[in-house]
Amino acid sequence: MGEPIRRIYLLGLRGTGKSTVAPLVAQHLAWNWCDMDAELEQRYGQSVREMFGTLGEAGFRQRESSLLREIATWDKVVVATGGGVVLTEENRQLLRSNGICIWLRARVPVLVARLQNDPRSPSLRPTLTGLPLAEELSLLLAQREPFYQSCAHFSVDTDFLTPATVANFIVEHLSHLSRPLTEG
Repeated sequence: MGEPIRRIYLLGLRGTGKSTVAPLVAQHLAWNWCDMDAELEQRYGQSVREMFGTLGEAGFRQRESSLLREIATWDKVVVATGGGVVLTEENRQLLRSNGICIWLRARVPVLVARLQNDPRSPSLRPTLTGLPLAEELSLLLAQREPFYQSCAHFSVDTDFLTPATVANFIVEHLSHLSRPLTEG
């Protein structure tokens, strides 16, 4: 039996359900949870969109990587990562070696519908390409898919599942891993 699991990282593009599923998984496990984007917004008093505007993507990614290194020391936490956290090799290595990574996947039309139905999305999330949403998500998915795949211990297609069903699936899958969850 391997080292106990102390951290669970949810990976994927925006709209896949990371921020909604993380607290549900945490509740099942009686763990804490963290939404990295929300944590950065709280710490710096700016939305992700504003941070991109003032710092540029490189500056935002530095803050994100710093927070990830801090989270890697936390115990019993389910983490909704930012969609681009996988862009650096250092982050990918840390994610994979420091917990269980679960890639939440969804088709681009589903992501577009979800994001268009979230009134907060346009004001909080920056456009990374200046393209229309569907084109941007397709481009980001093509760019990031190999990184998500390289980090993920397993994936869940969230297209037609409720957040509760996704959370239940994750908890059930975790119970079958050769590494136990941290207890106590």
